[in-house]
Amino acid sequence: MLLLMGCSSKKPTAALPYYNTPDFTPLLLNTSEAAAAVTHTVPAFHCTDQEGRTIGLQNVAGKIHVANFFFTACGSICPAMMANLKTAHDVFEKDTNVVFLSFSVTPWRDSVARLKAYAESSGINAANWHLLTGDKAAVYTLARTGYFAEEDLGFSKDSTQFLHTEHILLVDKHLRIRGIYNGTLALETNQLAKDIEILKQE
Repeated sequence: MLLLMGCSSKKPTAALPYYNTPDFTPLLLNTSEAAAAVTHTVPAFHCTDQEGRTIGLQNVAGKIHVANFFFTACGSICPAMMANLKTAHDVFEKDTNVVFLSFSVTPWRDSVARLKAYAESSGINAANWHLLTGDKAAVYTLARTGYFAEEDLGFSKDSTQFLHTEHILLVDKHLRIRGIYNGTLALETNQLAKDIEILKQE
């Protein structure tokens, strides 16, 4: 009986929810419904990556992208988060339709040179993973109101309050948030990789 159950045909791949508010209430919508109902998208931004390149929406438009927030001197949640994220990223290392963005929350310290050194020491050398530095206020606003990186707790905070979160966000090719994951848990970053595959089928 168990053998027969194991050999049964697979169920259709479930669609991912949409997230339109910082409380992350899931919206289960089909594509046409989402076009009208989902009003929140990731806003424009301009940062500089570890190679000195300017990175913004033009680099993720029409692509799936993953965003997280870290800093190179972090000794608590960041090492586990970045290691788990690298495992997920390695699945898509050569996929030009998937982009990873890691924004520094200490951009005044994390220069291009420092990000470059961090990338090299962490084995981050793929063209589709950008470690980003930029204006502190702009990065914090983008994190909290663009990506909802701290959920409700951080939505109304400003750049005077330090940003530190283990959350990783998954964004579809229309810049709509489709997933949130605890980056310190390998189980959740494994799910992130699976969910990217689901988005690729949309």
